[in-house]
Formats: sequence, structure tokens, C-alpha cells
Amino acid sequence: MELLNPCADNTFPAKTVAYTGTAGSTGTWPAGPQVVLVWATTPAHILVGEDVTATTSSTPLPANTPVSFVVPQGTGAPWRVSAIQVSTGGSIYCKPMNA
Repeated sequence: MELLNPCADNTFPAKTVAYTGTAGSTGTWPAGPQVVLVWATTPAHILVGEDVTATTSSTPLPANTPVSFVVPQGTGAPWRVSAIQVSTGGSIYCKPMNA
């Protein structure tokens, strides 16, 4: 069983965004979290990082299956989660976590 350690809501709130055949991207969070918990309402391709935009080559995520993605530590700039549909639009839900 995976234990969840959510980051503080005031600095790292949960975010959601819709996606279609055009990628949707959350607003940004500041650097710091080690992982982000992501789930989608329909199958989607996901990308996590600084100024990223998901493509159909990004990591696939099945619908209604929460998955933890590592947050790349990059330059310390704000980061986000981006998603694009596999075949049907939907929404992603994201919450920064610590390991």
C-alpha cells in the first residue's frame, strides 16, 4: 500500500484542467514537491515539468487510475502537469506530494 504525504494546501493546492485533442495544462506550482498524484477521467497522455505541453508521445495514463509522477527538479522554476486525450476529452486532477 502506498502512503500519501500531501503538500500544504495553501502553497500546493490541488488543481484540475480539461483536455481534448489540444493539451490542457494546470497552473504552476513552485519547486519543492517530489511527486504529483495525477488521475484522469478518460485515458490521457501526461507530462510533468517546467513549461511542458503533453503530446501523444507523452506517458499514457488510464482513466480513473491515480498514478504518482516524479516532479523533475530542473532549474527550480515553477512546474505544471499537462495532458492530452488518447481518444476522448476529459479532465486531470493533480495534487503535489512528498515521498
